[in-house]
Amino acid sequence: MNLPLNLEMDGTAILLPVRAQPRSSKNGIEGVHAGRLKVCVTQVPEKGKANKALLKVIQSGLKLKRSQIELYKGETASLKIFRIREISREELYTRISAAINPSR
Repeated sequence: MNLPLNLEMDGTAILLPVRAQPRSSKNGIEGVHAGRLKVCVTQVPEKGKANKALLKVIQSGLKLKRSQIELYKGETASLKIFRIREISREELYTRISAAINPSR
């Protein structure tokens, strides 16, 4: 599985780069663009609403527990980094592939 995604390690956690697309027509993981996971949310980017929605979309799309994921960097930017724990890099790649290509 070789997605063009720049996953870095931070100790035992994985840093997942995300391009947020707020005010989208639907919530979902759209694919990989420029080395980042593109995630769309319908929420507007105010008072952290879009960040909460992003967290939920990534969490459910990648079948993660709430305790496994946190926003690490980019609270007010569209380019964000999420920190994901208790999962191997290979398993994360597998789940991202499944989320991007649900028919497989």
